[in-house]
Amino acid sequence: MDRRVTRKVNIGDIIIGGNNPIAIQSMSNIDTRNIEAVCNQIDQLKEMGCDIMRLAVPTMEAAEAFGVIKKKSSLPLVADIHFDYRLAIESIRQGADKIRINPGNIGDLENVKKIVNEAKAHCIPIRIGVNSGSLQKDILEKYRGTVNADGLVESAMRNVELVSNMGFDDIVISLKASDPKMNFDSYMKISNLVDYPLHIGVTEAGTVERGKIKSAVGIGGLLLCGVGDTLRVSLTGDPANEIITAKSILASAGLTKESLNLVSCPTCARTKTSLEKIIADVEEKIAPIIKAREENGKKSITVAIMGCEVNGPGEAKSADLGVACGDGVGVIFSKGKIISKVNEEDICDRLIEMVKDYE
Repeated sequence: MDRRVTRKVNIGDIIIGGNNPIAIQSMSNIDTRNIEAVCNQIDQLKEMGCDIMRLAVPTMEAAEAFGVIKKKSSLPLVADIHFDYRLAIESIRQGADKIRINPGNIGDLENVKKIVNEAKAHCIPIRIGVNSGSLQKDILEKYRGTVNADGLVESAMRNVELVSNMGFDDIVISLKASDPKMNFDSYMKISNLVDYPLHIGVTEAGTVERGKIKSAVGIGGLLLCGVGDTLRVSLTGDPANEIITAKSILASAGLTKESLNLVSCPTCARTKTSLEKIIADVEEKIAPIIKAREENGKKSITVAIMGCEVNGPGEAKSADLGVACGDGVGVIFSKGKIISKVNEEDICDRLIEMVKDYE
């Protein structure tokens, strides 16, 4: 796929836009004033593959804590600001690598200008973030109270023009909706109007199970069209799940390569083994092995676990390692070539052994 070419924007030591890799973002769900816990979470998410972290700054006390966290942070930090321009200015002075605002809810134009001038003085970008729950009253009235893609784009373009007319172009845009189709249409429309980098995601996607499906549809569709320079998967709960899902979406869209590609068939009446249990055991036991492989710089690996000979070495012949299960047994193969036969209870351990040694 051809990536849409956008202008480059620096967020700390991460560059988005141009031909740079798509950056994964997340947002802390811990009170920003809890400095130690936030720093620990940042380190954890970085280890998992997060590139940029966003923190809520709802009070001046939180802005001051932001500054302390920034000095300790292993990731670039974005300050999330609503309503009070003074919080944006203080966050910038405390070292924010980017701020996220919706100019529409900052209010007075002079206050927006104060934020822009501060960001300009400190050479940091502004993400102009619009979402389906924050459209201006006149835009809602224009579309008879209905939130739609055209309204989201109009709102985003109005705010971009506002900031751009203040002599500031270090801009990133987001215009998220919780409806994947509206979300997709909005980003596709604006991608044809501007060359600013786009931060993509489906807002308020929901629980892990529901949200990762909505996000895969909404984000994956955009990525397959070459749209998106940075992304966040918005899930309720532990943000670690956001990183796991984001990495999977990028890999599924062909933009990164997972260190483990675990392939399994959907099962049918031909399946004579406890395939679900075998897969669950392999997933659990293989995780530390894959981590060790990553740390040692070994290449990614595809492991196939198939329920019968139909989906075995034939359909999965491209797998580095795999098993085709029969009645209480498994045939181990590599690149379609049969290596050995093992009893069902030994399948997991045998595969793990082989993954350890695979070069």
